[in-house]
Parts: sequence; structure tokens; C-alpha cells
Amino acid sequence: MNIKQKSKKTVFLAVLLAAVTTVLFLNGCSGKKETKAADSTYDVAVFVPGVVAGSPLYEQMVAGVKQAAADKSNITVKVLEAGFNQGEWKEKLMSLAAEKKYELIVSENGAMPYVALPVAEAFPEQKFLFVDAVIKPQKQMYTLLYNQVEEGYLVGYLGGLITKSSMKGANTDLKIGIIAGQEFPAMTQMIVPGYKKGALAADPRIKVDYRVLGNWYDANKARELAKSMIDSGVDVILTICGGANQGVITAAKESGVYVLYFDSEQYALAPGTIAGCVTLTQKEAVHKLVLEAYSGTLSWGTNRIVGVKEGYVRFAEDNALYKKTVPESIQSRMREKVQALKDGSLVLPVPEFWKN
Repeated sequence: MNIKQKSKKTVFLAVLLAAVTTVLFLNGCSGKKETKAADSTYDVAVFVPGVVAGSPLYEQMVAGVKQAAADKSNITVKVLEAGFNQGEWKEKLMSLAAEKKYELIVSENGAMPYVALPVAEAFPEQKFLFVDAVIKPQKQMYTLLYNQVEEGYLVGYLGGLITKSSMKGANTDLKIGIIAGQEFPAMTQMIVPGYKKGALAADPRIKVDYRVLGNWYDANKARELAKSMIDSGVDVILTICGGANQGVITAAKESGVYVLYFDSEQYALAPGTIAGCVTLTQKEAVHKLVLEAYSGTLSWGTNRIVGVKEGYVRFAEDNALYKKTVPESIQSRMREKVQALKDGSLVLPVPEFWKN
């Protein structure tokens, strides 16, 4: 073989070797990518603006995320309880996002999307899922707002029917109450107006006594506030005080009047005293939305509002304790209202305060 032939052979072998190496490299990269996709985790952080224990909606939120993790083995979950000091939430959320570990941060509370705005700006790749909240569309956020006008209306209507009834704890004053832990847009523009509208639908003579506790934990103060209401003639109280709800229940039990419960089914806390509960199916909602985020089908920058018709707001009418406490004549009228919301013959829109 002459020099020219050797040279050609050498060039051919070099080209062949380079081609084989390239193919092996690309296959290796492809294999590595497939392995990584199959084995990598989808990390979810649950940011609790408070503590989980004793907060039904937070408990449901955490349970929904954990259910999603049970469905998909590569979803991991970290739960961060941020405590009750609202001034620390932004810093704690910023620190969480700064880890750059979590594909998704999930939280609950009407204030949280606003707390997250500077965090989203600082970390433009971070995605947020907020339930029981709404904000102007933000490309990194998905918010789900429950129609709390409907929630308030249903318990307000029940309260109105009870106060004008001959039930054991009802008096002739036609006054019902609502005690809130704190004021926030959903409270002042959805829950309270809905509650009043429901009460007036039962009887236009009914008066609503609305008071604010100032925190979500002081059961003793809540008991005193409820007792003051009861002394003024209130015989049904809607309590939305978080951990302080027990104070309202205690006062109602002592006086033989009734309590209405918000966001969860809690008749067993005080049988015969808790006369009605409206609930949110938050666990199911969070479970579904986390799986959509995981699969890449969640539409970021979307705000969705859901209520009775969609199955996310529910009046707990099948509980035996409810049926034992409230007469059938009132139960029947409650069923009619729930059906009206389901079939659309009664429409209670959410105010667009969040667009301002």
C-alpha cells in the first residue's frame, strides 16, 4: 500500500471514528435526558400563612398536595408554616423561592398573591398556585377563588330561617350575627354582603350584627364578643375566627343559641349548637390543580371563580346532626336554595373588586 492509499485509509478511519463517537455521544445524551425525565422529582412547597393545625382550609390544602404526591411518586412535598406574623410572610416566601428548588409553590389566603408579587418579580421562573384567592392575571400565578357570596348567602339564609322559627334557642328579636377574625376584601365584599342578602331573603326584617375580633386565635375575646351579641338579642352567629372559633361556640352553648360554621363540616364540635355548615372542597381542588401543574396543562396567568354549580362550594345537608338539630321545614327550604344555585335560577356573582 502506497503512502497515498495509507493517507486515504487514515482519513476514512478518522471520519468513521468521529461519526461513531458522535452517534454514541448523542445516544448517551438522549439516554441521560430520558433517564433524568423519568427519575427527576417535581418539587412542591406548601407555604402556610399561619399554622396547619386547627385551620381546616390549610389542612385541606396540605392534604390535597400530599394526595397529588401519592398519585405521582416523583412529586415531593415540603410544608412551611410561616406563623401568624404577617410582616414576616414576604421575607419567608422570598427565602423559599430563593432556594430555586421548587417547581411550584402552593398557598392559600386572599393576601398571598399580593405578598408574592415582589417574589415573582425577583424570581421570574417561579410558579405559584393560590387557592381561596384572586389577583389580576399574573403570568407566574394561577388563582382559584371560591364564590364566597354563595357561601355567605347559604348560611345567612339558614340563620334567617332559624331566628324567625320556633326552634328552642330562637327568640323574637330577629337578629343574627357574624364574628370575623379580621377584615379583608373577601370578608367585606363577599362573605358579609352574601350573609346579609341571605338573611333578608328569609325575612326582610332581620338585622345583622357584624363584629371583628382583630385576630385569629383569641378564644377568650371571641367568647366575650359572642356573649355581648347574645345579650343584645342575637340567637344565631356565623363564626369565622380561625382558632378563636371555640370561644364563640362556648358562648353559644352556655346561652343555648346557635352557631353557623364556615368552610368545613364541623357539626361534631358541638352537636345541637352548630346548626349549619358550608364547606369548600379545597382538598379536591388543590389535588387536581397540582396534578395539572405537574403535567404541564395548568394555564398560568389564569383566574378562576367556582361555586355551588361547579361543586366547590357545598352546604353540608346530609349530616345526621344537622338533620337532628334543624326541623324538616327549614331543611326543605335550604334544599330549594341549594338547587337554585346549582341550576342557575339563583345567581350571586362575585364582585370584581380584585380588578381594581
